[in-house]
Amino acid sequence: MAIPVVYNFRSVRARWTSAIVAVLGIAGTVGVFIAMLSLARGFRATLVSSGSYDNALILRAGSTSEMTGAVPLESSKILQDAPGVARTAGGPLITTEAVLVAPIPLVSTGTDANVQIRGVSPNVLSIRNNLKIVQGRMFQAGLAEVIVGRNATNSYKGLTLGSTLNMGDEHWKVVGVFDAGGSAFDSEVWCDAHLLNGAFKRPEDSYQSVTVHLATPASFEQFKDFVTADPRLNVDVTREIDYYAKQSTRMTQLITILGGLVASVMAIGAIFGALNTMYSAVAERGREIATMRALGFGAAAVVFSFLIEALLISFVGGALGAVAVLPLNGLTTGAMNWQTFSHMEFAFQITPILLLSGLIFALAMGVLGGLPPAVRAAQRPVATALREL
Repeated sequence: MAIPVVYNFRSVRARWTSAIVAVLGIAGTVGVFIAMLSLARGFRATLVSSGSYDNALILRAGSTSEMTGAVPLESSKILQDAPGVARTAGGPLITTEAVLVAPIPLVSTGTDANVQIRGVSPNVLSIRNNLKIVQGRMFQAGLAEVIVGRNATNSYKGLTLGSTLNMGDEHWKVVGVFDAGGSAFDSEVWCDAHLLNGAFKRPEDSYQSVTVHLATPASFEQFKDFVTADPRLNVDVTREIDYYAKQSTRMTQLITILGGLVASVMAIGAIFGALNTMYSAVAERGREIATMRALGFGAAAVVFSFLIEALLISFVGGALGAVAVLPLNGLTTGAMNWQTFSHMEFAFQITPILLLSGLIFALAMGVLGGLPPAVRAAQRPVATALREL
């Protein structure tokens, strides 16, 4: 025979002061847990959305990122004629790209941040077709002009439309702002690759990467086989989306591990809070427990009843923590991408799955905090408790 659940609700209401302490401890822990996971999820989503399944990225063989790449101009000319490359009336859809970082002050602090500068080919908008110019226009090839990402123009000083940016030996005019759909490109500055190499006195016949738009997604294997078999090429080929997914791994793991450690420490405190609340309830309700046992409720019913009470407290705490962290969803922040050593803006992403994970985490804390007191209550000698009446 089970003890009515309404008894647990009345018990929590009668001891609301101690219950609130446990609820707040669990809420804070769940809030931190969800926030850190949403931070890691946002970072990964920002990088992964930078890649396209329709594009192939070519790097120097053995390079782990564009920053360490070096693809000769001769190789890019060979790639233009490879099978599987999409073509238009203007020629093959291929962009040779020079990538570097330059210090630009943050609007928020005034301190310099490493902003990724990407030199691209003039036809890049046909290759990365999820990118749109939302203010101004595209830069003109051969002119010292730049377009900046939507997040970059808001986060860094001197990148508003019409302003002048000093980089290398050139004074660059900001002629456009683009929206890359929340991807990592939104934190970058783009310009003519040939001019960028010249402004920083880099070899004019070498680029960090080459991006190819494929005729169809299925053309990737055909293109890769051709590149791999050509003895003139010393490059690695990967789908663009796979490259950016791999780029996100290290930082995502770091955020997840640190968040897990912080949440674990807080969880220990929350569990002790729940233990204290439930042990106090057992001490105060010795007579009630004995009476219920005398009326025929078994030890299992008592354990289950106290667990229901602990789970009720933890569920309220988990729900409160989940609601409290919801305003973070979509909030933009910034961090260093350790693969490229550049600053990148990204947004918290709180999903229903993360909210559900937070509630499960709260219920787990409730079980750990409520089970020992529940077992103690069930083991309390009935005769001894009844003599105290």
